Amino acid sequence: MDIFIEPIGRLINEFTKLPGVGKKSAQRYAYKIVNMSESDARAFADAIIGVKRRVKYCKTCGNFTEGEECEICRLRDKKTICVVEEPKDVISIEKLHEYKGVYHVLHGVIDPLQNVGPNDIRVKELLARLNTDGVEEVIVATNSDTSGEATAMYIARLIKPLGIKVTRLAHGIPVGSEIEYTDDVTLTRAFVERKEL
Repeated sequence: MDIFIEPIGRLINEFTKLPGVGKKSAQRYAYKIVNMSESDARAFADAIIGVKRRVKYCKTCGNFTEGEECEICRLRDKKTICVVEEPKDVISIEKLHEYKGVYHVLHGVIDPLQNVGPNDIRVKELLARLNTDGVEEVIVATNSDTSGEATAMYIARLIKPLGIKVTRLAHGIPVGSEIEYTDDVTLTRAFVERKEL
């Protein structure tokens, strides 16, 4: 016998499909929805359906948009492209209000262990953009894990022969942290990428 009646069990199961949501969190979310007013539950469901119907990928960069092309691609200088793994990375960089170029979202990284190769992410689309937009610099802003590094090196090898400047976001010791608590890989990277004062 199941301990949950079917509608609640089904809702819990759906919540567990979300990243980072375990069985306990899924149960809390399900109970919260059960206790919502019908109008609040309908607004929640409508928001989910609305996202699925209205949000698509920008035809140029691969970021989220409601139209064919995102606002960043329409309005920004295209001479610099910042390459990121996922649309959420665009949001992180945009919050800084420092970067004025455009983006290219790969929708993943090269990861042989997961059978993800260069043809499974948006590398071809990036190379096509380099021929049309007068690009002067490509900033590779993939994560500093093994797959992110492998992807960055692969992209750099493809682009450098084209005479376009390829840069990588600096990695090292986070501001406000102590050297004593920094892991070996981060500390090594900080030494390798040190700058003259």
